[in-house]
Amino acid sequence: MDVEVIGEDKFGEPAYKKLFEDTMSDLNKAVLIDKAKLILKPSMPLFIFSIVLKGDPGNKTVVDVANVREEGTTTYVTITQERYAPDILRALWTKYGRNRVIQQTRFDIEINNGKLSELTEMVIASGEDDLREIMGAIWRSMPEGIKNRRTLIDGGVITVVATEELMEPAMMEEGYAIHVSMGGKANV
Repeated sequence: MDVEVIGEDKFGEPAYKKLFEDTMSDLNKAVLIDKAKLILKPSMPLFIFSIVLKGDPGNKTVVDVANVREEGTTTYVTITQERYAPDILRALWTKYGRNRVIQQTRFDIEINNGKLSELTEMVIASGEDDLREIMGAIWRSMPEGIKNRRTLIDGGVITVVATEELMEPAMMEEGYAIHVSMGGKANV
């Protein structure tokens, strides 16, 4: 995740970059983010956080995040994206029961009488959940007391324009400009 911080306080910029990176990592969202731009203008006050996701958030199925193969009556799952391991296990236990799902290693699972066709359609994470969690992570990394927020979402670009004051048109214009510079559309 590439993070650029632009602000009025050169001493505070590295600290804010670390805070943002740590917040995203702690909430396991850094793996979803390609780059971020943080505009910090506490004298106005105006804060613009814009991120570009590595991919459009969408529903993830087991086969999206794991290698799956069938051999006879056993289906083998090798998890390739660690962050989805708990979701995969939860979904498999719900569908097949714990007695039919055998976890050989942290990432290798066997399913007795499981079907590859069922795993192809089994949703383990929704894109809406990821967006909601990313938004929560962005808000947590903003200064406390920021109540007036506007969010621009366009595919894989999310921009939050925030202030403690009345949101002025010039603030939104700057937010739109940052959103467009990150690859978003101006008319969201």
